Amino acid sequence: MQSLFSAAALALTCALASVCSSAAAQGPAQTAPALISVGEPGSPFQAARLQPGEALPASGSLDHPAWRRAPVYDRFFVHSPRGATAPEHRTEVRVLYSDTALYIGLNLLDPRPEEIRGPLVRRDTVNRTQDFAVVYIDGIGQRRSAQFFRINAAGILADGMHTASDDSEDFSPDFDHDGWVARHAQGWSAVLRVPFSTLRYGAAGAEPWRIMVARRIPRDQFWLLTSAPIPPESSTFITALRPLQGVSLPSGSGLLTLRPGLTLRSQSQSPADPSAPARSRLEASVDLKWRPLPEVVVDATLRPDFSQVELAVAQLQGNTRFALRFPEKRPFFFESSDLLRSPTDALYTRSLTEPQWGLRGTWRSPTVQGSAFLINDKGGGYTLLPGPFGTDAVVQPPSTTLAGRAQTTQQTSQGQVQWGWLSALRRYEGDRGGNDVTGPDLAWQIDPNWRLRAQWLVARTDALPTASGELARGEAQTDSRVVARVVRRSDLLELSAAIDQIGRRFRHDTGFVAQNGVRSIEARAGFGWRGVGPLNEVWLNLDGNRVSALDGGTVVQQQFMPGLWMSGPHNFELEVQWRGLSEVRSSDQAPLLRENYLSVWSVFTPMAQMPFVELRAQVGRRADMVANTVRPGARLGATLRTRPWPGVELDPGITVE
Repeated sequence: MQSLFSAAALALTCALASVCSSAAAQGPAQTAPALISVGEPGSPFQAARLQPGEALPASGSLDHPAWRRAPVYDRFFVHSPRGATAPEHRTEVRVLYSDTALYIGLNLLDPRPEEIRGPLVRRDTVNRTQDFAVVYIDGIGQRRSAQFFRINAAGILADGMHTASDDSEDFSPDFDHDGWVARHAQGWSAVLRVPFSTLRYGAAGAEPWRIMVARRIPRDQFWLLTSAPIPPESSTFITALRPLQGVSLPSGSGLLTLRPGLTLRSQSQSPADPSAPARSRLEASVDLKWRPLPEVVVDATLRPDFSQVELAVAQLQGNTRFALRFPEKRPFFFESSDLLRSPTDALYTRSLTEPQWGLRGTWRSPTVQGSAFLINDKGGGYTLLPGPFGTDAVVQPPSTTLAGRAQTTQQTSQGQVQWGWLSALRRYEGDRGGNDVTGPDLAWQIDPNWRLRAQWLVARTDALPTASGELARGEAQTDSRVVARVVRRSDLLELSAAIDQIGRRFRHDTGFVAQNGVRSIEARAGFGWRGVGPLNEVWLNLDGNRVSALDGGTVVQQQFMPGLWMSGPHNFELEVQWRGLSEVRSSDQAPLLRENYLSVWSVFTPMAQMPFVELRAQVGRRADMVANTVRPGARLGATLRTRPWPGVELDPGITVE
């Protein structure tokens, strides 16, 4: 396997060499531009080119003459609340472009502009309690993923990647783009400038770009308008993206950026320990990004900052047996982050604790896409040792890892079939052995209602834990993991079933596997109604799962959880779930603990100055996993987010047990 690893590393280096050699401001009241409407159902967006020497100001107003030449798209649809009459909020979209950037101009009209909610918030915290607009752009045109760019009525930005296969939004990537807003007598307007260097697109003549614009309007009802109708059974927003026509790509797509960093770290111990004195150190880092071709991006990093993570107290208290997953924050791993997503957490980049250097290549085309990276890691964190009833760990030694994932897409008469392949080869220094995981995955949109995702991974491990709590080379162990999930979604019906079988000797040091040696089966059925009294929607949900050990079939956990979910005006949501048929076991020798409690969760927005109120309660008999008994009790919690003054946000919370 050592020779295989060396050959793979050499192949990655040669492939990269081959590819490379192939080489919120307030604006004045504005006069509405003349309308050249293209907003008929099914029509594409049309872009207009800026004239030579013409430049747009850094302003959110649309009074520059260039905006008058841009066709206006003004046909929007109500996505939520479902079945509601369209509000009196007209939205107009214009698209311009230059040799270097795409400009999206948004005129967001409002019959009551005094009700517009545009608070000053942190980047990437633009959410549905605020007036905002969002633009989705798919430069490849296959509707597998899209970069999104949000801007609220105060000019605060948020961005990220939306992945179609699991309908997920990842706000971790921070793309290079700008945005400005302006208030006017009829509402507000915004301009987003997205450099071509930020967008990922294919070569000239490939599939047309696709785009969608959405608008959030939080009033008594929290409206979401979209520039294309999204069928209720649709598995993701991405399927509704429409073509963007008229954009001529720049002749040169080359890009080279360098991002240096400097981090000061200080460490001390309280109470003071003379044997562990306080330490301070200054660390320098650098990240490089190079795009020699439209389809290819090369990333390199030297000593990237580990960054800190946020961990909710409730999350920490609610899980005492299994390892916790943390979000990625390092820019090196952000490039096309959707390509690393698979039906399992099979590439968990936080498992690379303290990289010393890294090299990465990413490529995209209409039919094939993939990303691979080579990382030298200093280690010092923990290597997870999963088991049926909990997660153990040993200190992680230094390592070198070669990992990647590739996908190919086939179009069918009903949808898409995506085939993927993932490999992760990890070698620990000091001849401590390694961990190799590889296997295929599948994402199949069978028809508009049915979707299937599956993955099969095989692991080979010869870096085994010793009695002293270290990894050392031993006799190789091989095992597999098989995951399959099928989902059916229609307007007011949701059905899903999944199986996840993880072998007892399956270990994935570059992924996230907190439990092995188990078979997990789960099912869900949801039945919905609309317009029930003052409520927008009411759903009856039936959830169940059973986790059993592969050795002997011992039940680890089994649950049947009927519940109700409802939504209504003022951002109101309420979920009530009864866990009266819940059993859990802390070890193979421990008894099954029968829980019986009621779980209630609710969120609502009483007013603009109090955009978020969350209430949580669990009351009844719950398992004490340490004492191996069931105890009566309650856990109550509340979070209140309030903005007493512009630019000031308070977020107090309390939890009582």
